[in-house]
Amino acid sequence: MNIQLDPVLKLSSIQMEDASRIFSLLDTLRAYLGKWLSFVQSRKEVADIAAYIHAIESAPEATKEPVFTVRYENEIIGLIGFVRTDFHNKKTEIGYWISQHHQGKGIMTKSVNALCHFAFEEWGMNRIQIKCAVGNTSSSNIPKRLSFTFEGVERSGEQFPDGSYKDLETYSLLKKEYKPLSPQP
Repeated sequence: MNIQLDPVLKLSSIQMEDASRIFSLLDTLRAYLGKWLSFVQSRKEVADIAAYIHAIESAPEATKEPVFTVRYENEIIGLIGFVRTDFHNKKTEIGYWISQHHQGKGIMTKSVNALCHFAFEEWGMNRIQIKCAVGNTSSSNIPKRLSFTFEGVERSGEQFPDGSYKDLETYSLLKKEYKPLSPQP
């Protein structure tokens, strides 16, 4: 599945052939992303990314959570997808990361907005949640721009490989509150 967001920006369903490019990007961003995301240290080789993609692709259709590469001018610059989806209670969470060199251009805001539209309109979800490490303002600014409600801080919400814990800011958006971004001129 492809979601074209503008002439140079699209989301493409993650594919096994993306594994080496995703790993190369992640590897160059390891120090930066590793401050905020606990999984970074455990992705030590292409095979780790391939195993992740295999798990996504082999999930039962009824519980499959789409994950997309974020492509700018057809170059993979990040990932975005759904996690911890509860189809019975019609709620999901969106997770994302992007190259620090592509931040500040509205790319991830457009990408999150597209997944909100998908979750509410295609899946019939009622609630979307985003969690960001406290202090990761580049990430937490995205739900703020999209009118998510700040619900609070999940203390020691995520454990990192060194045994430390990070607090997580939690944001949510309900279907009745969703207002898509205005089209760009």
